[in-house]
Amino acid sequence: MPYAHARPVTAEEIPTIDLGPLLAGEAGALERTADAIVAACRGLGFYYVGNHGVAPGTVERAFAASRAFFLQDERRKAEIAVNDINRGWMGLGEARMTGAARTDLKELFSWGLELDPDDPEVVAGTPFRGPNRWPARQPGMRRAIYDGFYREGCATASRLLRAVCVGLGLEPDALAPHFEKPMARGQLIYYPPQPAEAGKDQFGVAAHTDFGCLTLVCQDSLGGLQVMSREGEWLAAPPVEGALLVNVGDLLARWSNDRFASTRHRVVNSSGRERFSMAVFYDPAFHTVIDPRDLGLPADETPRYEPTVAGEYQLERFNRVFAHDLKGVDKTAASRASPRAAGASGKDAMAD
Repeated sequence: MPYAHARPVTAEEIPTIDLGPLLAGEAGALERTADAIVAACRGLGFYYVGNHGVAPGTVERAFAASRAFFLQDERRKAEIAVNDINRGWMGLGEARMTGAARTDLKELFSWGLELDPDDPEVVAGTPFRGPNRWPARQPGMRRAIYDGFYREGCATASRLLRAVCVGLGLEPDALAPHFEKPMARGQLIYYPPQPAEAGKDQFGVAAHTDFGCLTLVCQDSLGGLQVMSREGEWLAAPPVEGALLVNVGDLLARWSNDRFASTRHRVVNSSGRERFSMAVFYDPAFHTVIDPRDLGLPADETPRYEPTVAGEYQLERFNRVFAHDLKGVDKTAASRASPRAAGASGKDAMAD
């Protein structure tokens, strides 16, 4: 597909950071990891992590559950169609990135932090909060996806967040209170084979930036993820065996006053085969105020962003991308809102 050409990345452009010493509690490992993350985030804002704590068996079981779910009859998947707190299955044609000519060629299965119906946030109707939807016909899926990949992925993200704090000159647990009940969500993504005749406007996922703080991605062996350099060149970010790919989202970019970059990326499945991917999006609690002044700006820096509420920002971004209605979203009002009124920057208005 020549229209989506991307140059292979080099190890310098997307480095691999070994988290083994950090997990082992070695002296100085947190500081060394922080330095490596800062260097990566001053570049593309993407990096691989190895020895990350998500066990190989966990990944295998999660991919097996994903394949079993997506490759079943569509009527069965529709039994747990996505609901108003963004839990469940979303079919082809239900997501279009801002500015994209066509909807994405993908299916999603989404889940989040499992909360009981009597949890105070669920009772209060807080968006994105509530129980997950698991397929009754696939009883092992929750164990493989939630108890395995999601929990281990969130634990890895929590360790990375401590290194991020150190990299910003903060105490390791400075942001931990905002993540005690995180707005962490997970996705299984299925990309059907993309025919060449689909044309140059068709992508598995069109160019966008992620909405939140940290994204951890586990690709299958086919590849297809492309990342835009700061010079505007598309780079192919292939899967690295045993590694997760980590990138910064818009909320962390705002919080850090762009000391950490949120980078545009896209997916093109030109393999001729079915592609599978999994991700954990590690974001703070819904009502967290994202204000760069709270993270100790250098004396010569002025805030580039006004404060915004993490959950409200996420809702506005979801509203512009996904077809289904989300609890707490006034779609008419949101569509009229300016980027500044919605708590977004000019960059946010151009790329999701």
